[in-house]
Amino acid sequence: MTSNQTFPQPPNRPSPRTPGAPPTDRGGISWPLVAGLASMALLWPLTGLTGIGGTGAPRALGIVALTAVVWIGVVGFGRVPRPVLTLTMTGLAFGVVALLVSTLFGGVGLGGEGAAAWTAVPALAMDAGWGALAGVVALGVQKARGGAR
Repeated sequence: MTSNQTFPQPPNRPSPRTPGAPPTDRGGISWPLVAGLASMALLWPLTGLTGIGGTGAPRALGIVALTAVVWIGVVGFGRVPRPVLTLTMTGLAFGVVALLVSTLFGGVGLGGEGAAAWTAVPALAMDAGWGALAGVVALGVQKARGGAR
């Protein structure tokens, strides 16, 4: 006996991930995105080696501005879930990269002397704070675009 009976299929559920957005674990943090954005800490030694951006305050302000624009743009327009937490962790990772570069190459002409050890914790806290601030702005961009999660 054959049956041509069909069974109803459950409706397709919308994907929780926006096409083109980095993969996440149930709306968590995309660690590859955090690592990629934190790698912008390498702009400081690279601009020092190449002479791009001049020296002193203009170079520092240029790097800070470029980093902020990229972080807010990628996270805000990319509709990344949990933008404040993502950019807070990005800021912390940025600080770790900057400290490692300073420690490893501080005396080799990439920026003079390395930072004193006691400055590590305040520097990491400040970088995480800047990341959180950028995350708040990115969240505002997401809400303005109607794509906040």
